Amino acid sequence: MFSEKIHQHDWDAILKSIHQKTAADVERALTKTQRNLEDFKALISPAALPFLEDMARLSHTRTRKRFGNTMQMYAPLYLSNECQNICTYCGFSFTNKIPRRTLTDAEILQEAAFLKNKGYQHVLLVTGEANRTVGVDYLENAIQLLQPHFPNISMEVQPLDQHEYERLRAAGLYAVLVYQETYHEMEYKKHHPKGKKSNFTYRLETPDRLGKAGMHKIGLGALFGLEDWRADSFFTALHLQYLQKNYWQSKYSISFPRLRPFSGGLEPKVAMSDEELVQLICAYRLLDETVELSISTREEEIFRDHIVHLGITSMSAESKTNPGGYTVEQQSLEQFEISDERSTEVITDMLRKQGIAPVWKDWQHNWQ
Repeated sequence: MFSEKIHQHDWDAILKSIHQKTAADVERALTKTQRNLEDFKALISPAALPFLEDMARLSHTRTRKRFGNTMQMYAPLYLSNECQNICTYCGFSFTNKIPRRTLTDAEILQEAAFLKNKGYQHVLLVTGEANRTVGVDYLENAIQLLQPHFPNISMEVQPLDQHEYERLRAAGLYAVLVYQETYHEMEYKKHHPKGKKSNFTYRLETPDRLGKAGMHKIGLGALFGLEDWRADSFFTALHLQYLQKNYWQSKYSISFPRLRPFSGGLEPKVAMSDEELVQLICAYRLLDETVELSISTREEEIFRDHIVHLGITSMSAESKTNPGGYTVEQQSLEQFEISDERSTEVITDMLRKQGIAPVWKDWQHNWQ
């Protein structure tokens, strides 16, 4: 399990090593065609910022070589904001006194019809973590409802056991995203004091269970702002390479959520600038030519317009982060604030003007 491997690495020592990287280390990493985790440390270090233009150019070239001039489009579909966890940074946290809602079958299909009409073929199902309300039975039912309408269904919900993932995969689930939030165990416990999510190790071992369940794609990421983004990014890369070695049949993606405010929310402990986020995206692409890199509507529209050439291969548009937000209930509290509120049509037009073709469907399983 990765929970054993991570303890071979000391957080403070890793962070110190990153900050000790020099311009010579960065230059050496840039000349390579195959890069290792030491090169990745150099590329995410402060010493790499003066080389950002070179990194961006190489990242663009590698992305176009592997993915062409395309952008995979997806939309989140929030099913429920019920949650039994206390998380210091989330609008759905158990202690927040907000109206709770879980979509009915009819409401799920109503939301689905809106997204289908917009052209989406890939939906990401999202819930709070409330196993009794939105457990495996509810999720399996939602997937079966949506499977005739969408060839690609992903999920971002509470971590589950291996046999539960196997059950949902059989129902039509393609991918699971599970963010560790932070790989710093003590900071993790500080931000997750109550609920099943407070179990750091169980969450950390979720991608292992997904790999053993044969999930087609596994998504990783850290929530930038809870701890130092450079160390968290190193451990995400370490996690990625461990999974690729042990569960090579699965595909992988990395997401880049930055802490965004909600009503009464948490301010970032360590701020991450736009320039640093560009640096990180390019560093991941230079480390791994095949991994999918995704950007959400958390980011502002100007930033998203400029990042689409530098490594990103998947993006959302017109997102709502509350259950029923597209057609059913547009006034309830969102999980976090959206920064890019442009319509799907505006964003896809922006992509086409930049020579990038929006891809709505690039994979379908034969369920018969």
